[in-house]
Amino acid sequence: MDEKSEISRLPRLTSILTLLQSKRIITATEIAEKFKVSKRTAYRDIKALEQAGVPIYTEEGKGYSLIEGYALPPIMFTEQEAYALITAEKLISRNKDGSLIDSHKNAIAKVKAVLKYSSKDKANLLSERIAILKNFKKETTSSCLSEVQLAMTNLQPIKIKYHALGRDEITQRIIEPQALYQTQENWILIAWCRLRSDYREFRLDRILFLERIRESFKDRNFDLMNYFMSVAKKNSKPLT
Repeated sequence: MDEKSEISRLPRLTSILTLLQSKRIITATEIAEKFKVSKRTAYRDIKALEQAGVPIYTEEGKGYSLIEGYALPPIMFTEQEAYALITAEKLISRNKDGSLIDSHKNAIAKVKAVLKYSSKDKANLLSERIAILKNFKKETTSSCLSEVQLAMTNLQPIKIKYHALGRDEITQRIIEPQALYQTQENWILIAWCRLRSDYREFRLDRILFLERIRESFKDRNFDLMNYFMSVAKKNSKPLT
């Protein structure tokens, strides 16, 4: 391989390493499709990373992952990537869920910590000169989004006390969180409701109490787009 090819290969190897950090398992097919290379090249790239000392675990028939506990050096963001995250911070600061705002603030502080000093000054300047003109009073109506996300990704059921909007009644339920979406500045949780034995939707600002249960539920292989299509066919949202 000539010097020019090696130079052009370096950004791809760095990107594959980032991909390994962000996903549990990746396949040679995924690498080939994402970077528009052959599967043979993808295999060579993985081998090159292994030869460079990156501890990659190969699971036969599944793909590649980093060996658990391996810590990579901090990722260095480009200016454009850092600016995109700072702009997102402004959008999120107007969100109506307090837990999301707090978690993102902490993440942005870590992003700024790995920027070079010259980039930090530019990032701070950009942060001071971007305004999002919605929810100007910075009202928060819920504070449980982060807990719901943890429960959803760890397949943990949650116990809630819910104030239904339409019927003006309060019920206690155990639900299995499946997906989230936002509409009209409200976060909506789609969950399997054990009380109703069906999928139901819950507005986070109507949840009066929430507690994660220390057990696991079986993955239902929920597909958000299929759910939206089925709801559209019914021409009405599921009742809660």
